[in-house]
Amino acid sequence: MPAVTADTLTLPRITAARPEESERTAVSVTSAPSSFEGDGFPVRRAFAGVSFEQLDPFVHMDQMGEVEYAPGEARGTDWHPHRGFETVTYIMDGKFQHQDSHGGGGMITDGATQWMTAGQGVLHIETPPAELVDAGGLFHGIQLWVNLPARDKMIAPRYQNLEGGQVALLASSDAGALVRVIAGEVDGHRGPGSTFTPITMAHATIQPGEKLSLPWRKDFNSLVYVLGGQGTVGGDARPVRTGQLAVMGTGDRLTIAADEHQSGKEPALEVLLLGGRPIGDPVVQYGPFVMNTRQEIMQAFEDFQHGRLGQVPADGLRPYHGKRG
Repeated sequence: MPAVTADTLTLPRITAARPEESERTAVSVTSAPSSFEGDGFPVRRAFAGVSFEQLDPFVHMDQMGEVEYAPGEARGTDWHPHRGFETVTYIMDGKFQHQDSHGGGGMITDGATQWMTAGQGVLHIETPPAELVDAGGLFHGIQLWVNLPARDKMIAPRYQNLEGGQVALLASSDAGALVRVIAGEVDGHRGPGSTFTPITMAHATIQPGEKLSLPWRKDFNSLVYVLGGQGTVGGDARPVRTGQLAVMGTGDRLTIAADEHQSGKEPALEVLLLGGRPIGDPVVQYGPFVMNTRQEIMQAFEDFQHGRLGQVPADGLRPYHGKRG
């Protein structure tokens, strides 16, 4: 972890903090419970126990892995529907295939991200390729759900393929941390993802004993999820570790520091940084649908049952479960 790396000494530096700028502090720190998704791949439910009001505009996030699959173990999801939000799948290690009923799809690997706007409705599948199932190997990724405002919930579906080489790469002011900007912007540097809801999504690697301080939009909330390692967040240095989510308060800057000593498996502190302008709409979520009213959820189920959310292509992907006898 992760696939996209760079020499921080050669990258643009994030502006150092000014004396008049205020630090955000942690409002809460929660630990993600482990579960299984789809055909049985392990996930951590990153937002479990956190209110939607604190997450808004984000709805749901799973950390998929980090897991070393034995041959025949890798699993994904079969075809299923979505409506009313955007799904973001970011793969740090391993490979995942995606296909949707609106024509989007491809192989997600090497720090790439697939950004699927479900809008009025789409069917899709995410599954490991045959070579990963047969040979086994390392797999690690994130799936994030970003809400759409009421006015955009029924827009036409679209798909963005964001390769790892497209992300904006930045270094902390002293070059001790690497930041990959996937969507939105950090300190004036914009990532490749195009979003309906104003957000920032970035992945940072902070070397042991180093600190990352970055400016953060005042109208955005801020979430720090620890993908691996241990350290502290905020001006009050709240301890965090692998699988924990810190909800941050208000302020001008966001600071994350890596402990001097990390485990051998996790040589640096790896964090996902999320922020967005809260939408403020009422939210009703049921399964793969995120709408504003119960009636809209019922309509989504009816539309799915009548094939109005799309059709599985005749030559569509199917889950691969390994070589047969």
